[in-house]
Amino acid sequence: MSSPPFAPAAVDLPTVPSPAAPPPLAPATSPDQTPVPNRKLKGFEFYRQTLKSPKNIVAPMVDQSEYAWRILSNRYGADLCYTPMLHARLFSQPDGKYKRENWQTGDHDRPLIAQFCANEPDVLLAAARLVENECDAVDINLGCPQHIAKRGRYGSYLQDEWDLIERMVRILDEKLAVPVTVKIRVFPDVEKTIRYARMIEAAGAQLLTVHGRVRDQKGHKTGLADWEQIKRVKESVSIPVFANGNILYQEDIDRCMARTGVDGVMTAEGNLYNPGLFTGKHYASWKLAEEFLQICTEYPESSNVSAIRGHLFKMFKPCLSIHTDVRTDLAKANTLDDMKALVAQLKARLVADSNGAEVYTPPPEGYELDDDGLRVLPNWCLQPYVRIDGTLPKPTSETLDAPATPPAELTEDEKVLDGGSSEGKAPAPTQKDVVNALADAKVVGVKRMAPGDTLAEHKAKGIGDAKRRKAGKHPACTADTCLNNGSPKCIEKRCKKCCRAQPDAISRQCAVHRTKVQQDEISAAEKNAQVEVIPAVDDVATHADTKVVDATTAGLIPHS
Repeated sequence: MSSPPFAPAAVDLPTVPSPAAPPPLAPATSPDQTPVPNRKLKGFEFYRQTLKSPKNIVAPMVDQSEYAWRILSNRYGADLCYTPMLHARLFSQPDGKYKRENWQTGDHDRPLIAQFCANEPDVLLAAARLVENECDAVDINLGCPQHIAKRGRYGSYLQDEWDLIERMVRILDEKLAVPVTVKIRVFPDVEKTIRYARMIEAAGAQLLTVHGRVRDQKGHKTGLADWEQIKRVKESVSIPVFANGNILYQEDIDRCMARTGVDGVMTAEGNLYNPGLFTGKHYASWKLAEEFLQICTEYPESSNVSAIRGHLFKMFKPCLSIHTDVRTDLAKANTLDDMKALVAQLKARLVADSNGAEVYTPPPEGYELDDDGLRVLPNWCLQPYVRIDGTLPKPTSETLDAPATPPAELTEDEKVLDGGSSEGKAPAPTQKDVVNALADAKVVGVKRMAPGDTLAEHKAKGIGDAKRRKAGKHPACTADTCLNNGSPKCIEKRCKKCCRAQPDAISRQCAVHRTKVQQDEISAAEKNAQVEVIPAVDDVATHADTKVVDATTAGLIPHS
């Protein structure tokens, strides 16, 4: 079975006449100050002529939507790809090191939108100008919910700074040679989301991507995206809108467009675990893995070992729990040749399971579905990865259409850990009750305690966090309810999460786990010869009463 052809190379885009009135700001120029031809289209004209009316969109993914992966995605039905999120300040550094390491493109990479995170309009413009001749638009990331975005003050942690957002969008709209687009998350209040979207449109955004989750929906609280919010935004703005969230299969794209009325649908993890998603097929994992490695060979700078390894782990995820020896070797592989050999090894085993088939063909009556409405697929083919925990509904065909409910202030697990049942009537559970309740809810890494075992005995067996514990090398965390490894160098032999969960006066004493902010404060005090006197652990009355309020902090969910 031959591979689909490469996506068409970039074409010459039509030139738009300059407006009669002079622009309010200086015309766009390239980094060497030479004038840039005006090819800047607006709104739906930009969407149709430049982007070619894309329906299937590959999301910006840090270290995962690199050039090689975009080539593969374009071969299998992607209409538009985004670059990984790029840090504007680092990208615009004079030494060019970050840009060289993170910017690759070529003939098989259009249309292309480059995404940046930033919190300074001038720095964002400087970075965007470095790539405006190699992409079709520049996107501002206002959707990243990760903790690193909070520390760096970018992504979704800017969503309350509307004046700054307006200035960043406007400066790119007025001074950049290509259109500016924006990717956002929603607010719990749909009316605020609508006002937010309209503000961004008025500032000059020519396209808006709406991820239908609120900022707190991440990790084990990811939950479902709210298509109803996306629909309301689409009805409230006059620029093209892409939807993001709840895409497991190609059919979900059609349902999302019908439900929300959007102009295209973006997917991130759906594409990572099944790069053939847009074709509607479940290809053999080794087929696309081999093709991806061949792309990396033909275009040596198009990816890197770390990114390649990550892609292979995701494509082969359904079978690696069976072929654990290959999984271990893949984690250690440091060269492209090593990875090719491991893929060949897996292929030899999986071909026998597939009877030589390179794509899964469902029976005439259709796909077999499990109790949750998800397809039952053999482990040799590409398929979506569904995160399941004990507090969130699984994304069945019915729940994907339903509006999502933002996370409650405390989940059921958190209420138990906070000292009572969800109804507040039952007495506080014992430690064994907590561990067994989370184990029954299938929280990853938590096992039931054996009858008669104390928590200390349960931890000593090393079954609470089997994936991470190295027998005899690391002690168990000394926090009362934590089943993770403790750090031998920690002053209280706790894991990082539990150490940092203590009062500030205690946690800052730990040179291993203190935060950067705490370290900076201590260093500044020492520099000024005004070192703060930190009370001893035994003098902190609140130490013994420290309360853990979520399963991650408690250590009952393994830290990633």
